[in-house]
Amino acid sequence: MSCDLELVALLSQPWNEGACRGYVIAAMERCGFKPADIERVMWELREVFDLLSLDEAQALYERSRC
Repeated sequence: MSCDLELVALLSQPWNEGACRGYVIAAMERCGFKPADIERVMWELREVFDLLSLDEAQALYERSRC
């Protein structure tokens, strides 16, 4: 039951663009990306946040092979 409570607590946290960026940066660093490449992706991510709704981004993720 504690697992269910932890999941509910996690899912009830507000979505945050800054946290999302942090996850992307952490993943890229762990994969050995160079700082210049990370910066390039962060600039593109800022644009994508402005262009796509949450639903569009979710649909894109679901269609991906990731």
